[in-house]
Amino acid sequence: MPIARLKIKGKDLTPQKAIKNPLLGSKNVLTNSRWEFVALWLKKEKKDSALFYWNQANEFYKSSVGVNIYTAPLLHYYCFMNATKALLTSKNIIFNHYHGVKHSGISSSRFTLQNEGIEIKSNGILPSLSTYFNETETSTVHSLQEIFFNLQFIHRTYCLSYPRQTDMFIPVKNVFFYYDLSTNEVRLYCELSEDFSNRNILKRLPSTFIFDRKEKERYFIKSNGSTTISNPTKPSVSDINNLINFNEALRKDLVFINGSSTLWYIKSNVRGPAKIDRKSSTLTLGAMHRLSELCRYKPLEFRKFMDSDKNWLINEFIQQSSEQFLDEIASEITGYHFLIPNIRSAK
Repeated sequence: MPIARLKIKGKDLTPQKAIKNPLLGSKNVLTNSRWEFVALWLKKEKKDSALFYWNQANEFYKSSVGVNIYTAPLLHYYCFMNATKALLTSKNIIFNHYHGVKHSGISSSRFTLQNEGIEIKSNGILPSLSTYFNETETSTVHSLQEIFFNLQFIHRTYCLSYPRQTDMFIPVKNVFFYYDLSTNEVRLYCELSEDFSNRNILKRLPSTFIFDRKEKERYFIKSNGSTTISNPTKPSVSDINNLINFNEALRKDLVFINGSSTLWYIKSNVRGPAKIDRKSSTLTLGAMHRLSELCRYKPLEFRKFMDSDKNWLINEFIQQSSEQFLDEIASEITGYHFLIPNIRSAK
């Protein structure tokens, strides 16, 4: 079956960060700060209310820089919440301005990740974000341990904090869309990274991905599903919409970590805490809400929380979540693919 890489506007098509309405074939946005780019984009698009929320989020972000770990969650949460309001408003989505999430947990004298959690309500900012992503998760109650387990950007820290836990996120490389030269059927193809390139990993793949082939010690996989386009060399509007929908379907189990290059991971099936069918943006907003509550209402208990044996995991979530969350939201607002500039010599 002869296949070739699919190109849009002369550029190899890769998975898109934006889940809804990505700009296929657009150039990457290289910037150390998304704030100015998104603000200018919203101004150009005459999204005045969304721009107000985005600028407000920026002020909370700037206030969070340099504060201690016992205060940062409060500022992070209001930054995240206003960035989410900017996203929803930019898409003309009407939403209830309540938080839409509350504390859920087990009454105990010990603050643990298993005992602390959230409950997502039916109305408010967080459930509106969940609806935006068309999330299908039926459970509305999640412990902080479950949430942290399902966040790719702190998963290595999670597995070090829980040494018996098998990695859920499988790193992949050379991730591209290809099309069949005879049928125009499009699939996503990728290669398992070196440390995960073995047959046992294949048993953990979600239903969205299947084994393709093995070359020496290299394992290649492909998407189980596919889409068909009418003209691979000059896609029609309908073709572009089909590709956008296909990308969204794959992003159920395909996630990224932001940086100077985009690192892609497949969310596999392993034993451990519950695998939550929600996007990392939703989970991050919910977890930060709970930590912000502890900062506000139970600061001494939160200090004990940070003295626990899982304090490094909590610290990494607080320290790492801003760049990841804001990258995800900026991509959703604009449709662009953001990267941190990586200065290198010309070839």
